[in-house]
Amino acid sequence: MNIRFENKVVVITGAGRGLGKCYALEFARRGAKVVVNDLGTSDKGDGASGQSALEVVKLITNSGGEAVADFNNVADEEKAKNIIQTAVDNFGTVDILINNAGIIRDRSFGNMSKEDYDFVLKVHLYGTYFTTKAAFPVMKKNNHGRIIMTTSVAGLYGNFGQANYGSAKLGIVGLMNVLKEEGKRYNICINTIAPIADSRMGKDVLSPQISTEIKPEYVAAAVLYLCSDRCRDSGEIISAGGGYYSRVQIVEGEGFCFERGKVVTPEMIEEKYDIITDMSKSKQYENAMEAVTTMLRKAKIIYEE
Repeated sequence: MNIRFENKVVVITGAGRGLGKCYALEFARRGAKVVVNDLGTSDKGDGASGQSALEVVKLITNSGGEAVADFNNVADEEKAKNIIQTAVDNFGTVDILINNAGIIRDRSFGNMSKEDYDFVLKVHLYGTYFTTKAAFPVMKKNNHGRIIMTTSVAGLYGNFGQANYGSAKLGIVGLMNVLKEEGKRYNICINTIAPIADSRMGKDVLSPQISTEIKPEYVAAAVLYLCSDRCRDSGEIISAGGGYYSRVQIVEGEGFCFERGKVVTPEMIEEKYDIITDMSKSKQYENAMEAVTTMLRKAKIIYEE
């Protein structure tokens, strides 16, 4: 346990159960002061009870750690600000933010209501935006911060019946990609976890046999490392579950460039389509400017200096 978090304040949303609870207990065990945020709703976002957050706080304090409960809603901008304020009021600052809160309302696209689509985006995407927006100025002032966002294979690769969830989860990756650039000068590292773990949200998808093998602790190990001062990476997506870990990238192929100034027709695209879609020489770009500059160089619109 030489990765420690003494004098670090961590805010964890959705920390009353499942992954969030596991994160909270592990951070506290390694010395962090923890804000345990949880509304105590169902996995569909219905109802509210602060009991689960209080129980996690009790587990931490009974073991000699420091923690406070917070019952604010991440999907409400003002209440999301209050989550960060809870950390500042009780512990003086916020060093680490774990955006973990989430719900599901799965339906096929044709049967999905606008209400269900909007609500899932509000909790996942806007909830992540609201809490991060509130924490960012504190971290900038401290010239230090670690933020974890949570995506899903449903957003990265697609899954039937999860248009709302998938949209939100890939939107979170886009938010991270921008904030990693804005956080560089302030020593704020922002990474995204794509977890597979035994939780309420996966109870109808995974068999009991599989669920026992994908304990939240496997995911927590990666999250705690990404939040440590030893990790200086930012803008990474890490897939984690059952002891398996892998970096996930958005990549672009080598592509094909037609002669500059030549009119390109659909038939010409068809002829070169296999080359255009070939990923054997794919690469990741550091940011949008690198991607655009590379495209312009291949098109001979600009040249290497």
